[in-house]
Amino acid sequence: MNRVVITGIGAVTPLGNSFKESWGGLIEGRSGIRPLPARLCCGGVTRGGLLDGFDAGQFLSIREINRLDPFVHYAVAAAAMALDDAAPDDKQPSGFASIIGTSRGGITTISDAAVRLAAREKGWRRGAAYLMPATTASMAASYISQKFRLRGYTLGISNACTSGANAVGEAFRLIKHGYAEGALAGGAEAPLCALCIEGYRASGALSKDSSQASPRPFCTGRDGFVLAEGACVVVMEDYEEALSRGARIYAEVLGYGNTSDGLDMVRPDSGMQATAMLNALGEASISPADMDFVNAHATSTPLGDAVESEAIHKAFKDSGRGLPVTANKSMTGHMLSASAAFETAVAAMSLYTGLIPPTINIQAIDPACGLNVIRKILKINSIRAGITNSFGFGGVNASIVLGAVPPVESTNMQS
Repeated sequence: MNRVVITGIGAVTPLGNSFKESWGGLIEGRSGIRPLPARLCCGGVTRGGLLDGFDAGQFLSIREINRLDPFVHYAVAAAAMALDDAAPDDKQPSGFASIIGTSRGGITTISDAAVRLAAREKGWRRGAAYLMPATTASMAASYISQKFRLRGYTLGISNACTSGANAVGEAFRLIKHGYAEGALAGGAEAPLCALCIEGYRASGALSKDSSQASPRPFCTGRDGFVLAEGACVVVMEDYEEALSRGARIYAEVLGYGNTSDGLDMVRPDSGMQATAMLNALGEASISPADMDFVNAHATSTPLGDAVESEAIHKAFKDSGRGLPVTANKSMTGHMLSASAAFETAVAAMSLYTGLIPPTINIQAIDPACGLNVIRKILKINSIRAGITNSFGFGGVNASIVLGAVPPVESTNMQS
């Protein structure tokens, strides 16, 4: 069995157009939530996690930009930055896998095309030739393979909000068992369109709080999540290969749990969420008592946060109340599959730096949750391991356990 490590991270999020900027925003406790354009506001939903100043032209030609949905733009940008961050030098990633998750795929382009078709707008057919390939859920994975000349395993995963974590988990399994020498894995979403916002609003999932105090995970009075866009991609490699080229190693992927509630389309089950965590811990051969932190799914919905809290208590027993918990969506909003990948990358960075980002907007922890939610940046000396959770519609659950790796000397080492 091969050991699997993360050696590169790229991201575009509401906190910044690189992972470095986004991580800095988390550590500062800065919110990336902004007012939505008037055309997207509906039913009291007025704020979202929009990218600020993202320029797809840095990574794609005008023709590519016009033919591809924004979720592919974001994925390619994150992948390019992840590869640059990994600094492979003479190691060509041609044999790498490309595994990218998305919940909504090309919904922005589909929504726009539907509006134009309904209005029979003159010239709407100009983009129709690429409407189907550009919006398919697998196009982010496929286009990354095309763009970076990858010839390995390629897979687009659409497994609701867990998709980005599933991508990392499946890449972990491929490398661990020798089916891939490395992988670009992550998630990408561009859901800030009228169709998607109205759909989530109608389901009762979105916050209608127009102040700066939302989203507020695990807080009393939380009223739903704030929808956001973005992408995160990580470079994953065999540990020995990474060592041989002197790569910087953020963290080691130790275990992956994937379960289904088998219960309900939208109502989560704490028992199977706990099982996902325990399965990941079991593969990692780590006791719940040896865990240093949880990077929670924590979307800020009343039911979702309560159920995840119950699941954490079930999985970690007596240590659950004191275990540090961080919730990144308090600052990024819910980037769907991209949040799953981003939070995995954040957990890796926490292990690399010993810093656990705070959770913002919390006025009082809901007594029904009973968790040790970190509200100020936390420094953990001799940090060992962390777990990140992602859950989604349909009762899909994914947990990933990451472990710290002692730094190695390298000409590629960055602070």
